[in-house]
Amino acid sequence: MTVYRERLWAPPALYLATALVIPASLLVFLPISATAGVAVAIGMELGVLVLLWALAPVIEVTDTEFRAGRAHLPRSVVGEVAGFDGAAATSQRGPELDARAWTLFRGYVHGVVKVEVRDAADPTPYWLVSVRDPEAVTRALTSGAERSDRAGQA
Repeated sequence: MTVYRERLWAPPALYLATALVIPASLLVFLPISATAGVAVAIGMELGVLVLLWALAPVIEVTDTEFRAGRAHLPRSVVGEVAGFDGAAATSQRGPELDARAWTLFRGYVHGVVKVEVRDAADPTPYWLVSVRDPEAVTRALTSGAERSDRAGQA
């Protein structure tokens, strides 16, 4: 069952900025042929828009795993989880970042969640993933852990 899910879509301004591909294509291909110029401009614009859409990663927390893009982390190896926003998130992505960490960043998403990996066979100390709502992802990842801890104490 999915506990949390979001797709890291690019902001509308980035989709609008892709329109700059049109005049660039026209400058190159119009001297060859007006038809080719317009066709290439439209094709390249559509291609860029499809790439933006297709490359938007999905962040998902289910009962059994944490997914970030194509990567999967079983919830059984999830340790401490912390969400960061603003300057703290910038610090996590920069000076405090461990070079061994697995990362999935999108520059247009300001929050991050840091997920400790408790697997002796995995050299990755933690995942650092861009998310729009770090608190919601942290709650989603820790809610199952709290339930399993309570079950183990009973």
